[in-house]
Amino acid sequence: MTLDPRPMSTVPASVVQVLGAAATIAKHQLTVHDEAALASPMMDALVRLAVFGDTTEQDWARWAIWEAGRAVGVYSASIHAFYMARGRGEVPPVTVPAMNIRGRSYDTMRAIFRTAKKMDGGAFIMEIARSEIAYTEQRPSEYVAVALAAAMREGHRGPVFLQGDHFQVNHKKYKVDPVAEVSAVKQLAAEGVSAGFYNIDLDTSTLVDLAFPTLDEQQRLNYEIGVDLTRYVRGLEPTGVTVSLGGEIGEVGTENSTVAELEAFMDGYHRTLAAQAPGMIGLSKISVQSGTSHGGVVLADGSIAEVALDFKTLENLSRVASKKYGLSGAVQHGASTLPDDAFDHFPKTETAEIHLATGFQNMLYDHLPTALREEMYAWLVKHAADERKAGDTDDQFFYKTRKKGFGPFKRKLWDLPADVAQKLNDAYEAKFTFLFEKLAVGGTAAAVRRYVPGPAIARSAPGTGGPAVEAAPDDPDAGE
Repeated sequence: MTLDPRPMSTVPASVVQVLGAAATIAKHQLTVHDEAALASPMMDALVRLAVFGDTTEQDWARWAIWEAGRAVGVYSASIHAFYMARGRGEVPPVTVPAMNIRGRSYDTMRAIFRTAKKMDGGAFIMEIARSEIAYTEQRPSEYVAVALAAAMREGHRGPVFLQGDHFQVNHKKYKVDPVAEVSAVKQLAAEGVSAGFYNIDLDTSTLVDLAFPTLDEQQRLNYEIGVDLTRYVRGLEPTGVTVSLGGEIGEVGTENSTVAELEAFMDGYHRTLAAQAPGMIGLSKISVQSGTSHGGVVLADGSIAEVALDFKTLENLSRVASKKYGLSGAVQHGASTLPDDAFDHFPKTETAEIHLATGFQNMLYDHLPTALREEMYAWLVKHAADERKAGDTDDQFFYKTRKKGFGPFKRKLWDLPADVAQKLNDAYEAKFTFLFEKLAVGGTAAAVRRYVPGPAIARSAPGTGGPAVEAAPDDPDAGE
């Protein structure tokens, strides 16, 4: 990490005007005068500058959101201590939803915080994968600002859990240049932690090599590179923060994981970490494969094939992860397109966390005005044609590629007509209510407050010497 080379800047008039009497900036310090205004349309205007303003406006608006949150007790935090308590059996069984928000992020996150407030829920994560950062055009600093703004807009107080999902080592790139590929993941981790991602899923499962005869050999690169990335992230942590780190033993969409594979990975990981960095804190959770795939399998008519999720395998893996290795449990990816009757099984099987993305994307597309949807599909035909496989129907092509429309149409998605936006917001809130109920998220706020007290970290104003990290290069899809 290097110091920001830009000269000290002055606060843009647009930011000062939006803040009005609610907050003032003097000598590069922000003071909140009207806490209630943070839950008003003032925040809507401030977050728009953070997303759509020019570079200077973005920098100052994002800093103002962070510092306003710090002033009233809204802050990005690590869920590590809560997860360790869960692994020890000190909190009731809850499956934490980790939700990938690809489009209309501010309004969608507002619906999440409304639901959490209504249900007294605190154990939930908003995340974005390495691939999604690229195609949705949401760098970590923007994603953090939008989440904190949404939290304050809905009157939330306390920690906000933001996660870098699938910070993945790409197998093909690793084979060509392993040092460069691992360095790219480290660079992204540095950007993420600097922005406020204090939860990161390190995905080196792509390096598992089933050609070797023993499980330890098959998992060796997975756990060795996993330890390398663990040590790097631990070196990035702000004072008082232990980043929650996840590992992964089987790439999502492949064969179901086994207890023996989990043990081979964890034993190798612990052995390597102890040898290289004695006493260093390791993982808080482990991602496994139990029958899902990212986004589901789309059929010719655009419908999703039924998923045969192996809950017994998931239960066995989760219990071994917690009882033998002290983790919170197993993590299930690719869950958002499962049938509704599947979700209440996750807490019963002691699943620590599930990842949800495509289902929210589908809801958004289902609510779009026809003209906008057709415009987005026309863009995909022109710009994503190389992703169309021989034999794909139009429904299959659009379903698999339409996530790529979020970046180019970002502003239009933020600016949906009021009636369309209201229907979509209502649908999201109903969906989040359902998920929080089935996953036992309701009533978890007290336990979160108990184990995650802070700290709220102060940030230097733009141009005053704070850390600056270059963006990592784009990566092929790794998210759901």
